[in-house]
Amino acid sequence: MTATAPSGRPASTDATATATATATADGRVGLPPGTAPADPRFVNDDLLPVPVAERHWTTYNFAALWVGMAHNIPSWMLASGLVALGMDWKQAVLTIALANLIVLLPMLLTGHAGPKYGIPFPVLARASFGLRGANLPALIRAGVACAWFGIQTWIGGQGVFVLLGKIFGGWAEASRIGGQPWTLWLCFVLFWALELAIIHRGMEALRRFENWAAPFVIVGALVLLVWIAVKAGGFGPLLDQPSELGWGADFWPVFFPSLMGMIAFWATLSLNIPDFTRFGAGQRAQVLGQTLGLPTTMTLFALLSVLVTSGSQAVYGAPLWDPVALAAKTDNVFGLLFALVTVLVATLSVNIAANVVSPAYDLANLAPKRVDFRRGALITGVVGVVIMPWKLTSTPELYIFTWLGLVGGLLGTVAGILIADYWLVRRTVLDLEGLYRADGPYWYRRGWNPAAVLAFAAGGVLAVGGSHSAPGAGPFPQDGLIPFLKPLADYGWAVGLAASLLLYTALMRAARRTAAPRA
Repeated sequence: MTATAPSGRPASTDATATATATATADGRVGLPPGTAPADPRFVNDDLLPVPVAERHWTTYNFAALWVGMAHNIPSWMLASGLVALGMDWKQAVLTIALANLIVLLPMLLTGHAGPKYGIPFPVLARASFGLRGANLPALIRAGVACAWFGIQTWIGGQGVFVLLGKIFGGWAEASRIGGQPWTLWLCFVLFWALELAIIHRGMEALRRFENWAAPFVIVGALVLLVWIAVKAGGFGPLLDQPSELGWGADFWPVFFPSLMGMIAFWATLSLNIPDFTRFGAGQRAQVLGQTLGLPTTMTLFALLSVLVTSGSQAVYGAPLWDPVALAAKTDNVFGLLFALVTVLVATLSVNIAANVVSPAYDLANLAPKRVDFRRGALITGVVGVVIMPWKLTSTPELYIFTWLGLVGGLLGTVAGILIADYWLVRRTVLDLEGLYRADGPYWYRRGWNPAAVLAFAAGGVLAVGGSHSAPGAGPFPQDGLIPFLKPLADYGWAVGLAASLLLYTALMRAARRTAAPRA
């Protein structure tokens, strides 16, 4: 059974809107065969809605996607970064758990448009920013993803280098290029090429990869836990370490920026989650899959990292937060090979899904005629190397406060606009065909929506304008870029999301009242 889908035009044009899109009984909307818009400025095969018949990802697929993405080396080391800032293990795990419960909400809200309309993130952004204006949030998201791609690829390459060095020996003593052994660069390049080879096969290949990668990585992490528990004779030393901050006045100034940083870790996906949910069999699949996959996995993984690190403290006399460094302690060749494969699968799983898919669509949206999904993925790979983002992880302060905090503020601002437009302004009703037409309801002013641009600018300034660094610990002035906004900097993601959501909603409702015909 199908029915004509309602239009998403502003109030002044709703009554005269036409649409060829059809909706199924369960509310999923698609374009009938032969009716897809053909304007090459805004359309290619990768940006068009996924046909309803091809939206078949299940609850397991989405849960497996999150398990595969959450189980990676930077996720494992999040708790270590918080402990390095003075928290004890309970405070670190609590911070991570709370952050992922919070970020799950915008993840589900923006993800709703995926199963319903079959559209990726940059096309959804056209409804709020305009057909041309959507390139602004798309390029911000793409830039962040390229940096994360470089970080993850470098970490994965380092893992391969360390473990192969244990197997073959002498790798660290190889001649140096750019300050690093050439063997490390070789591992980095091979890892980079493997990632692009997998994503080149398309989204269906990614789904199959995540399905088996998720349980494999879980098994690998549990094997590491059992191994260190046997060697340690139990857990204890690290779990008994008291917090350096306590729960009083010293704790909260570290907790809130850390919470924003942990939210920012997955705030990227809260924007482009429609890139995945567009393949969903329905809303139930994406809601249950993400709820089961994200907060539970990240919390358990943080707890697992703390337990394993506790065991390493007992065995080696010092906590080893890096799972690669810990695995390298074994002299068993089979154990090293198993650890190597686990590191490869874990890092490939998160990097391909989280950091290649989105910019591939985002860059395709920028120039649909010249860039398709596969070319966008290749560009992502190149940019991710050129910008050398591995320097961002040099210290916990730089990684959590500067990088994740700054990124989180900007991404929260975009998320606020997307959520406001889709849920508060349009009530989840979009003109599907109009998202691809210059003469449709989302053209606004020459392809840009002034309300979205203004809300983004205001929210962005409030979110990151107060960014500050301790002397010698970051790139910002000690008193903040804009001193009077410094108190807001520790809450950047929340400030950006709330400010842009409220301002955009007010501007759009005012515009509709102005455009509405007088009685």
